[in-house]
Amino acid sequence: MKSSAADPADANQQLPAEILVGRRLRELRTRRGYPLRALADRSGLNVNTLSMVENGKSSPSVSTLQQLAAALDVPLSSFFESEPVERQVVFTPAECRPQTAFGSLQLGNLGKDLRGNAVQPFLVVLKPGKGSGDRMIVHTGHEFVYCLNGVLRYRIEEQEYFLKAGDSLVFEAHLPHCWENKGDVDAQILLVFHPADRREERGGRHFLHHYLKKELTMKIAAITDDGKTISQHFGRATHYLVLTIEEGKIVNREMRAKIGHNQYSAEPHVEESHGPGHGRDAASHNRHANMAEAIADCKALLCGGMGMGAYESMRRLDIQPVVTTLSDIEEAAQAFIDGKLIDHTELLH
Repeated sequence: MKSSAADPADANQQLPAEILVGRRLRELRTRRGYPLRALADRSGLNVNTLSMVENGKSSPSVSTLQQLAAALDVPLSSFFESEPVERQVVFTPAECRPQTAFGSLQLGNLGKDLRGNAVQPFLVVLKPGKGSGDRMIVHTGHEFVYCLNGVLRYRIEEQEYFLKAGDSLVFEAHLPHCWENKGDVDAQILLVFHPADRREERGGRHFLHHYLKKELTMKIAAITDDGKTISQHFGRATHYLVLTIEEGKIVNREMRAKIGHNQYSAEPHVEESHGPGHGRDAASHNRHANMAEAIADCKALLCGGMGMGAYESMRRLDIQPVVTTLSDIEEAAQAFIDGKLIDHTELLH
C-alpha cells in the first residue's frame, strides 16, 4: 500500500536544476570534510564561483562540473541524483529516463545506478551556440561521441572535428578538449565516458586532470636522495625536490630536507608488520604529516614507492600522491605537466 506522504525525492525533482546541483555539491563536499577553500584549491575553481553554485545562484558548465567531479572523486551523475542503489543491469525506458536541464544544456542519464560506473552514458541536448564551457576539459580514460542530430564541433588539442548526424568520435580523454553546437538547431548527442580504471572514483589510476591547468602557478614535490632520481621509499628518502610550474613549464627547483623514519627510531614502530592497519593509525598519520610539513605548499608528491597509510595521509593533507614507475624526476614532472602521469596505486604496500 502506498503512503500518502510526499516522497522527498519527488519533491526534489520539482526544484530548479541549479538548486539540486548546488545541494548535491554541498553534500558531497561536506561528506568528504572539505572546506570551501580546500575544494577550490583541489578543483582550480574560484571560491566565489563554488559558493554561487552551492547556493543555486549559478548554472555550472559541463567543464566546471567535470572539474568538481574530479576533485571530489565522484562520477558526473552524482550532481543530479541521490545516492545510487548499485545494479549489474540497467534498463532505462525512454519515458523514465532521469533528466536534468540547466542553462542551455539538457542531460539524460542512460546508466543510472550502474555498479562501479565503469561506463557513464548520457544523452545530451544542446542549444545553438552553446557548449561545454570556456575552458578545455581533461579527464581520464576515453570519451565516445555519437551525433544524433545537428552539427557539433569538437576541438581536441589543436585539431577540430565537425560532427553531423551519424558521425562519431572516440579519443583518449586526457587530451584537452571542448565542444560546441555550431548549428542553428538543437544538437543531440550520445556521450559516453569510460574512466581509465574502475577504482578511479576512490582515487585510483589518475592522470591528475584536476591539476592540469597550465594557467596556474603550482608546486609539486618529488622524494629523492640525490635531486635527480625519484626515491623508491617515501619513508626513507632524505629530501624533496620541489618544482615550481608556471604555464606548463618548470621555472624553479629547490631541494628541501625531509624527515625520515630514522627520526622516529625511538618511537614504537614495527616496520615489518604490514597488516591491514599498518601505517593507518593516528600516530602514523601524525608522522606522515610531520614528514609533509616541508611540502605543505605543494599540490602533488611524486614517489616511486609508498605505503597505503602514507598515501592516505597525503590525500588527507590535500597533497595528491602519485606512485610512478618513472625514476627521472624531470621526465616524471613533464609527464605530470602533460597530464599523462599514471598513478600506479597497485604498487602501494
